[in-house]
Amino acid sequence: LIVQFFRFLFGMFTLDFGTSYKDGMPVLTKLLEALPYTAQLTFSGILLALVVGIPAGIISATKQYSIFDRIASVLALIGFSTPNFWLSIMLILVFSVNLQWLPVSGTGSILHLVLPSIALGLQSAAVFTRMTRSSMLEVLNMDYIRTARAKGLKESVVINKHAFRNTLIPLVTSMAGL
Repeated sequence: LIVQFFRFLFGMFTLDFGTSYKDGMPVLTKLLEALPYTAQLTFSGILLALVVGIPAGIISATKQYSIFDRIASVLALIGFSTPNFWLSIMLILVFSVNLQWLPVSGTGSILHLVLPSIALGLQSAAVFTRMTRSSMLEVLNMDYIRTARAKGLKESVVINKHAFRNTLIPLVTSMAGL
């Protein structure tokens, strides 16, 4: 068993993962076949997380203590706390089995990406929402933001040009950890 383990480790460094017990094909070939689907799924989940999380965080920060802020905070807490495997099962039951709007599994169309992207991106969207909100609140209390407002700039320019740029620093750092 120890010899087998060390052969496997040496094989990993030489990209020889052995052969599949199921069909006798090289494992590396099977991994390379699945790589485009994995990349597509990963990028769609991250895209969903960014498209939902960052705007929700910005709006929550600019409208602090509003009803939107409270709802977004509760939804972010729920999204972060919900296990991915449970969410995936619930999404399949509701949208594929009961409503029959989306396919249960497979590849081929954009509809096949919807449920997995939601399941993968929801937790990251919750993290981005909370991180964007907290970073934005911190930046909005800085002196240069007060100066920009005192100069008479529109609030949208202050938020988008001055505040959001500095909010991106921790977001980009956390995206590297995905």
